[in-house]
Amino acid sequence: MAEVHPSKTVEINDAVFCEAHLKEVCTDCNIDMREENDGFFGFEFIDREGLEAPPTGQNKENVYQCKKHSSSGCSQCYGWKKQITRARVAAKKAGKK
Repeated sequence: MAEVHPSKTVEINDAVFCEAHLKEVCTDCNIDMREENDGFFGFEFIDREGLEAPPTGQNKENVYQCKKHSSSGCSQCYGWKKQITRARVAAKKAGKK
């Protein structure tokens, strides 16, 4: 696990990413937030691909929102639990080969 620097992370709709690149796993920032995000959404950690936020901006209140829908709670773009579930299935399938 990479070392976590809380000051270098941001929360987007309940998931945590590196602030600079909006990646769940960022080698440039030495951050791996998969375990924290998995735990928050009720999963046991497994080695899976990291998530990346879609094109994202901040509104006047500095809240992150997707650029496609201009929504901070966009379940289509920020449906992290669904995206984590897909990544977990892919990781398990890859492990079976």
